[in-house]
Amino acid sequence: MVTCCGMGSTWDGPCRTGNNATMLSDSSRALLRRILYISMEKRIVRCMKHIRLSLFAALMLGLTGPAFAADCYADYKAKQDNPLRLHYGVAEVHGPCTKASANAQLAQRLGAANWKLLNVVSVFGPEGLAQRKNSAGSNFLRF
Repeated sequence: MVTCCGMGSTWDGPCRTGNNATMLSDSSRALLRRILYISMEKRIVRCMKHIRLSLFAALMLGLTGPAFAADCYADYKAKQDNPLRLHYGVAEVHGPCTKASANAQLAQRLGAANWKLLNVVSVFGPEGLAQRKNSAGSNFLRF
């Protein structure tokens, strides 16, 4: 046995300085692995939260971009039978601003109120609302 590095302790092996801690046992290694795993898991969850927030922010910025900046409206003619009633109206169209899209949406909306869509006269942006408001009367943005 040799006195190690003048410290007054005895040791069978060579003198070393620095971390002279004992080797970790298997249970200590398992605990250390679990602690590191939990720590890594927390980092991953934190990172995923940041990614989700970033994606949400990007999506919201995308929704306020040019594709959704311009509103779309359609003016249409519809009827009811027994007794025959006709009406002209203006409605907001979601999605593509086309007659085909307006036709599909308005047929469904009007059908739910027992009206039959006769035709979509035109599709237009917010600049055409004011001139059609009086003509549409109570059916202005009703359906």
